[in-house]
Amino acid sequence: MDLYITAFLIVALFAILGSGVWIGLALTGAAWIGMELFTTRPVGDAMVITIWGSSSSWTLTALPLFIWMGEILFRTKLSEDMFKGLAPWLDKIPGRLLHANIIGCTIFAAVSGSSAATCATIGKMSLPELKKRGYPDSISIGTLAGAGTLGLLIPPSIIMIVYGVMANVSIAKLFIAGVIPGLVLAGLFMGYTIFWALRHPEQIPPADKRMTFWQKIYESRHLIPVVTLIAAVLGSIYTGIATATEAAALGVVGSMIIAAVQGELTWANFRDSLIGGTRLYCMIALILAGAAFLTLSMGYIGLPRHLAEWIIGLNLSPLALLLALMVFFIVLGCFLDGISMVVLTMGVLLPTIERAGIDLIWFGIYIVLVVEMAQITPPVGFNLFVLQGMTNRDIAWLAKQAFPLFLLMVVAVLLMYFFPGLTSWLPQHMSG
Repeated sequence: MDLYITAFLIVALFAILGSGVWIGLALTGAAWIGMELFTTRPVGDAMVITIWGSSSSWTLTALPLFIWMGEILFRTKLSEDMFKGLAPWLDKIPGRLLHANIIGCTIFAAVSGSSAATCATIGKMSLPELKKRGYPDSISIGTLAGAGTLGLLIPPSIIMIVYGVMANVSIAKLFIAGVIPGLVLAGLFMGYTIFWALRHPEQIPPADKRMTFWQKIYESRHLIPVVTLIAAVLGSIYTGIATATEAAALGVVGSMIIAAVQGELTWANFRDSLIGGTRLYCMIALILAGAAFLTLSMGYIGLPRHLAEWIIGLNLSPLALLLALMVFFIVLGCFLDGISMVVLTMGVLLPTIERAGIDLIWFGIYIVLVVEMAQITPPVGFNLFVLQGMTNRDIAWLAKQAFPLFLLMVVAVLLMYFFPGLTSWLPQHMSG
């Protein structure tokens, strides 16, 4: 019977989505149908209470602030300055300026929180520069597609905030736990780039003019604004001075100061950043509200409990369970964006994960990693859409260039499983 109800609700959800209704409203509609047909609970008051409860969470206030911070920085010269500051130090590394993509994305991820924003901002600045200098499109775009996903893993991360609210775990601890896996993944991407450059030395253009050490130091002054902002935002969280929400407010003020110093804080930019941030947050908030109601509806029907019992009945080892979930999320990522995937599935999966004895902070970082993979899988890989808009390339071609980096993300998940200290060491030592 459960199987039929589940199938019915999935068909209803995709039918509503297929009609062009917004995701948040489609989730609410599927939840309404489920409660109306399969439970005796009055639907109206349950919906109102759940949507209000999910929308008025204090923890969620960090989300619009981090989004707004990213929107302000998106309209400054920050990414351009970052390229100027990094480029002189990369001449000696095989692959040279290709690493600017990865390091640039790693740094910008620490002030953005959004994978698409990281990919778009660094891509706008690096792709024309790399093309001008004669680097091949395939590796330039491939490394950007992979490294752009670091926007989700390196804190502050929008998906971590969403997961933290749904799993009721500390967002500050999630942020801290994401740092080492994020740096490990960036290291894997750089390792692949070095390997590729050593195999295709003829495709890497010669270095720009040689600089002395002190000239390089002088060029590094361009990195001061972004490093200061990262230190202020993440440092205030890690030292316990500020909550995630307070650090987000600090980030907004800091990004406005940077924009003002660069002469980019015009009324038009301020208004556009505020409208852009509000629009994106409203979309996420609507999805979260719909997902909260769908989770409640499924809870009343009893689906999460039965699914958890079914999975436990399979007697999968934790590794087999996580690998099965990885495949499940990659398939789901072919049709849904990252936030929708998290909010749709957590209500069902979290009880199972707890029963399997898997730490929820560790699982949060795992979820972010597998959602990252979905960002570069067609047909609905968000980073692929961003890159398609920037390069006018075919989605299949873009996915092919990103595939080696996709495999490196699978390696990162396995490293996290076999070395859980990668995620647990920092939260244990920094959350006093």
